This record gives sequence, C-alpha cells and structure tokens, in this order.
Amino acid sequence: MRTTSTLLVFVTSLAACNTASHVSSDAQPSASVVTASGNIQSAVDSYRALLGPDNGGTPVAHTTGRREINWDKVPDDKAAPNFLPGDFFNATAAPRARGALLSTPGKGLQASAAKSNASATPAAFGHINASYSKIFRTFSEERLFSPIGSNVVDLQFRVPGTNTPAVVRGFGAVYADVDTTHTAFEYFDIQGRSLGRFAVPIADNGLSFLGVAFPEPIVARVRIEYGTVALGPDDSPENDVAVMDDFIYGEPQAVNANCP
Repeated sequence: MRTTSTLLVFVTSLAACNTASHVSSDAQPSASVVTASGNIQSAVDSYRALLGPDNGGTPVAHTTGRREINWDKVPDDKAAPNFLPGDFFNATAAPRARGALLSTPGKGLQASAAKSNASATPAAFGHINASYSKIFRTFSEERLFSPIGSNVVDLQFRVPGTNTPAVVRGFGAVYADVDTTHTAFEYFDIQGRSLGRFAVPIADNGLSFLGVAFPEPIVARVRIEYGTVALGPDDSPENDVAVMDDFIYGEPQAVNANCP
C-alpha cells in the first residue's frame, strides 16, 4: 500500500466570531491541512501538536488545547447492535464531557462491537455485512464509528459538559477503507457558511487521516461523509463504504452572544 503524509496550507474566505475575537466575514484566515494514508501515525501526531495538549473528558472549559474521542470505552449496551446516543460525548461529568453532539439523517449512530461482548455481535460492523470485519482496520484498539441508514454525520460543538454552543479551531479524524474522493469533511461557521470541503485521501482496506486547523476557533459544525452509500448487505464494487476511528478537535470555545 502506498503511504503518503502531507502538510498543506491554503486560504479560506469565511470566518465566525467567538469569545476571543470578532472576525469579519471578509477576513481570510489561513488553515493548515494535514493528510495521510497508509501509515498515518506521524500525521496524527502532527495534527495533535497543531491543536495543543489533550484536555481529556472533564467538564472544564479551556482556552487552548484539544479533545479526542476514540470510541473504545463505549460500553457494550451503547455499542452495536444498539445505537449510541448523540450526546454521549457531551456528558456533564468526566470522562465523557467532551463537547461533541452527533446526529445523522439516518436511523442512528453506532460504535462497533468489541471483539468479545455479551451479545456475540461481530466486531467492525460485521453484524451488518460479514465482509466488514475483514476490511475495516482500527487505529486505536477495537471499536469504530459509523452512521446507520445514512452515510452522513453532523458534528456540532458545545462547551464541554454544557449546552452552550461552541466553536473550535479545527477537526480531524481517522477513516478506514476510503476508496473514493467522495469521503470528505465540510466545515461551517456559526452562521452556517461553508469554510471549505476537503476530501479524505484514499486507502483501500487501509487507514486515512484528514485534519484541518484554523488560526482561531471558527468551526461550529462539521458535515462528515462516509463513502458513497450507507453500510449495508450490498457491498458491490460500485459502492464505497467507509467507517471512522479517532476524532480529534480543538477545545470548544463559547460562541459570543453578540456575534452578528
């Protein structure tokens, strides 16, 4: 498998405002983009360094740093074949106070089953299609994440442990089995304006990483696409299915109530 890792810089044309600063809509903040396929560890480490230290899962607001979700501590009763609550990682107490709200237009959200579980559910979404247990690799431990009945997830941010809307500097994640450039992230500011859509690098039966970081917290929502179709029993060659592992994003910052 070909392995690539790149760090790119480009310019966007939209911005949002937050508690730290008010940036006009005609400002042009630069954004750092980190991508990799195959051996992605160095790219993941680079992106973590761009955002700053890991603030864990405590309901304490920070002005710098990052939060992460790796799904591996999701309990069996909240994992496949059961649905994961969209606010599971916005709890009011540690270790799940991470400021992430997840939704999908599909049936629901799932973390895959652990290799050993009480219901004997196959790992890596093998309960949906037996081939998935063979093609979906993991970056950290056992569990993966996917929408069910759709190939789209919306991620919104909150000040960890609260319902206060928040913005972040950026978001990055690990994908498994990206076959086409249809798999992508689109970032939006607090006004719903697009900050850009970025394709995830291809890694058939392997791992990919994409992370984007802006100079200031301006990202209110991320639209996450998974291949071309939802997970399902029909895994024909013209369909591209992909799932995700670790999420990495900037510390959620409260949105300025005076933002126009």
